[in-house]
Amino acid sequence: MSLHRPSSPSLPVRLTGDSLSTMTAFQTGKSKRLHYTLEETKEIHNHLPDGFISLDHDGYVVAINARAEQILCCDRLQVIGCLLWETIPEIAQPHGENACQRALEHQAEIHFEQPYEPYGLILEIVVSPHKGGLFLYLRDVTAHRKATASLQEHTRLSTLNTIISQVLAGSDPLPAMLSRCMQALVDELEGIALARIWTFDRESNFLDLRAIAGSISSPTDLAPRIPLGISIVGLIAQSRQPYRTNQLNREMCFELQRWATSDHLAAFVGYPLVVDDRLVGVITLLSKAPIREGTYAALQWIFNSMAIAIDRSVARAELLSRRESLLFRLASQIRNSLDLDTILGIAVQEIRQLFNIDGCHFLWCLMGNNTQAEILPTLAITHESIHPELPSLLGEHAPELGQSLVERILRLESLQLEDARNESTEEPGLQTWIETWGIQSFLLIPLETHSGQLGAIACSHCREPRHWSQPEVELLYAVTNQLAIAIDQAELYAQTRAAAFAAQAQAQQLNQTLQELRQTQAKMIQNEKMSSLGQLVAGIAHEINNPVGFVSGNLSYADTYFKDLVGLLNLYQKHYPEPNPEIQTYIKNIDLEFLLDDYASLLNSMKIGTERISKIVLSLRNFSRLDEAEVKAVDLHHGIDSTLLILQNRLKAHATSSAIEVVKNYGELPLIDCYASQLNQVFLNLLSNAIDALQDRSEPRTITITTSVRSACSMNESETKASDSRTDEPWVVVRIQDNGHGMAEDVRQKVFDPFFTTKPVGQGTGLGLSISHQIIVEKHHGWLTCESQAGQGTEFIIEIPAHLPPNF
Repeated sequence: MSLHRPSSPSLPVRLTGDSLSTMTAFQTGKSKRLHYTLEETKEIHNHLPDGFISLDHDGYVVAINARAEQILCCDRLQVIGCLLWETIPEIAQPHGENACQRALEHQAEIHFEQPYEPYGLILEIVVSPHKGGLFLYLRDVTAHRKATASLQEHTRLSTLNTIISQVLAGSDPLPAMLSRCMQALVDELEGIALARIWTFDRESNFLDLRAIAGSISSPTDLAPRIPLGISIVGLIAQSRQPYRTNQLNREMCFELQRWATSDHLAAFVGYPLVVDDRLVGVITLLSKAPIREGTYAALQWIFNSMAIAIDRSVARAELLSRRESLLFRLASQIRNSLDLDTILGIAVQEIRQLFNIDGCHFLWCLMGNNTQAEILPTLAITHESIHPELPSLLGEHAPELGQSLVERILRLESLQLEDARNESTEEPGLQTWIETWGIQSFLLIPLETHSGQLGAIACSHCREPRHWSQPEVELLYAVTNQLAIAIDQAELYAQTRAAAFAAQAQAQQLNQTLQELRQTQAKMIQNEKMSSLGQLVAGIAHEINNPVGFVSGNLSYADTYFKDLVGLLNLYQKHYPEPNPEIQTYIKNIDLEFLLDDYASLLNSMKIGTERISKIVLSLRNFSRLDEAEVKAVDLHHGIDSTLLILQNRLKAHATSSAIEVVKNYGELPLIDCYASQLNQVFLNLLSNAIDALQDRSEPRTITITTSVRSACSMNESETKASDSRTDEPWVVVRIQDNGHGMAEDVRQKVFDPFFTTKPVGQGTGLGLSISHQIIVEKHHGWLTCESQAGQGTEFIIEIPAHLPPNF
């Protein structure tokens, strides 16, 4: 509806009663005519249905009708002759004053609406320019706008309700359903800036954010998981009371105040979702406009519908999860154990708990050895899960009592009774069974295995009649199929178990034989290498010993001859103190005095060198000990020293590494009965490994060798039983320790395994420690152990009896 302005004459600027009374007599007649015209115009304006205000070019009020006074709640005597924007400032903003200026500037009529705040009105205003100023026409459209807004709001709520109902009736998963509902709230409700929904997790006692729609510029500081009682959402959930406000800027809660300040939000709604006194979740809305009472009432109905839908969805998910979990557990038991008793026991227990019934039983039809067709199989209940107050049905049952069930199982027919006492049945035996055990509802699903065995799952309820739903029946069929598979697999497992054991035993025996052959071959190669090394060392020692003996023997004669010549020279100097010049010149040229002194030192150095060579040859012979293949009493310290001498080149300093210090803590050891060459091989392997462990170790690099004696009584019981030596004999202990990087526990446990090595390919065979362990344990009835921790070095401990057993 638009405003219509009446045609009226132009009025003079600032026309008042005083100006008319002061006109000259010359103007009296004209003044009278003008007075009549103004009165007529005033009367016309007062009868207008809309408000009318006349302004001059500067905005001063020239005239105002009664309707305008009524709309603006003002008195014409206080307005006429005054500046409108100062007298009634509420009409100047937000559009009034600006619209009047544009109308004068463009000489065009302007239409607009704006609120009149003092009285909550909505005014439709037309500004019309004329020669003397402006005409303002005002109409109160508050009721019309409210009616329109109410109609639009009702339409939006109806649309929203339709959309929400369709979403809730659909088959979407819960997250998608909630997301669509939140988006509908933002799309269909005017002013909604943000909609969120949390669902309540009863196990963790937390609210989980499930869907969000819309957005605001400032963060909400609400976590995806909120405990009860924390934040405004947690408090709503804890109290289970809704919270609504249309004045966020006046709220005491800091969260609500900040939203109002940062995003100019006006309203907040927080609603707990409760079904049958059970908390389901919380919905919150943030709006830029106040939420009317009618809208809130409609939203309550929508929120309650959503709560019911969420509760049903969660219940369906839980039921489906329990069903899937039951089938999964049965399948897992079939895959993992193949223990039929365990599988059947779990099946009847889980079915009873899932269906919330009084009893669940597993039945077998035992055919026995009867070949006569007229003799029915025996009905046996092997597994059950029952209410504590019910009697057990386990065991075999008389044929006449279970005949009807057996016949059904033989025909693989299911049976479903929901009110057994009132439902008629043509099977007397079945009625007897039901009456005997007090059953009111009964469900029987038979099964047949691949081998022809027949059985069934029986569900019963005794306290009251019970309806068996289609999903329950389908689930029971699925369980019987799983059980049939389990029984078939158990039979196959039993049939193949003996063959598998035989094959496994044969495979283990072959594997052990192959391993022994490999070890024997490797040990033979290693022994051959050590034998060849011993022969080579012995040959070298022999070849070196001959010339060294010749040199050493002649050095004594050379020393004697030298002393004789020196004595002769001394006699010549005594009796011929003044030799001829040629002799004196020669003595000076050869520096006779230095020659005599240096020659003596030279002979002494040669003597020391030959002695050193003799010791090396002796050590080589001691290490090889080709003449000691049998058990002999030897000094272990000699064997260790000989091994160190052979490894001397690896122990001394090199261009890229410092020398390795060897610390000897030798105790007083008796001569021990042993295979000397084999023990030297053990020392060589252990010391070589210690040197290898120190290759990338920074200073100090140390190998500590400790020897000691301990009595047999200090051994623990297992060591005493494992050794064949006499318990009163002493034991010799040799410890070889390095300060390298050590080894991890899983490596330490494998160090004596054949062919195990941590060295790169081509640098180790993995046989050294294995052969060493065999030499100590099998050849000498002792112990070889390894103690190591990562970063703390490694220690090998050799323990052997001083004397081998007499029967060895």
